[in-house]
Amino acid sequence: MSPFRAFLGKEFREIVKTWRIWVLPGIVLFFAVTGPVIAQFTPQLVQALAPDTGLVLQIPAPTFTDTYLQWTKNLIQLVTFAIILIFAGAVSAERRSGTAVLVLTKPLSRTAFIVAKYVAQGLLLVTTVVVGAATTWALTLAVFGEALLVPLVQATGVWLVWGLLVLGIMIFLSSLVGSQAGAAGLGLGVFVLFSIGSIWTPVGRYSPAGLLGAPTDVLLGRAGPLLWPVVTGLVLTGISVAAAVVAFSRKEL
Repeated sequence: MSPFRAFLGKEFREIVKTWRIWVLPGIVLFFAVTGPVIAQFTPQLVQALAPDTGLVLQIPAPTFTDTYLQWTKNLIQLVTFAIILIFAGAVSAERRSGTAVLVLTKPLSRTAFIVAKYVAQGLLLVTTVVVGAATTWALTLAVFGEALLVPLVQATGVWLVWGLLVLGIMIFLSSLVGSQAGAAGLGLGVFVLFSIGSIWTPVGRYSPAGLLGAPTDVLLGRAGPLLWPVVTGLVLTGISVAAAVVAFSRKEL
């Protein structure tokens, strides 16, 4: 067995046997389960919480699209935050604990170390979100009696490009900064910059910043061409992982 495959297997075992298997999947599945219920009862909740002025609020009856919008909103905001916080110590924690020294004394290159980290955590992210999307679809169908699959697949797929990009950036920041809190702070700063950039049309059209609003636009049928945001997002992901390799190679263990 190659050193890369051995270390990748170690990463998968850590995911299954530690808190990682519960935190991100737990967050995503919570949103998947509660989303359809919240969408169904939102009109009643708004009416109940509205001031008693005698006015009757006219709220449109919810549809399966409202559930999908809730799902993508949670992905764009809360799950992105979770990725930043959870993976801020993906590399730095290994250095502090001494695990990195142990495995790198074996015939494992630093490049293989970083790539295995990204592949393992990326598979965890993709699997979790796909299962969450499937759960959202099934419960939406049960609650509303109608749930088109294609819009959900498209919106979730676009977000996954964004999610994998954020993961790559956090692997880089964790390789660059020795502090988990520092890497998380920088990651949140990057997220804010992308959010601001997405407001400017040229940036949103041709850069990964466009991925932030794309899932919602897909569901509302107003999405423009997404080729450039997807392509630049994938390219920047590759650059982030390569930069992580360079940063990690220059660190003393």
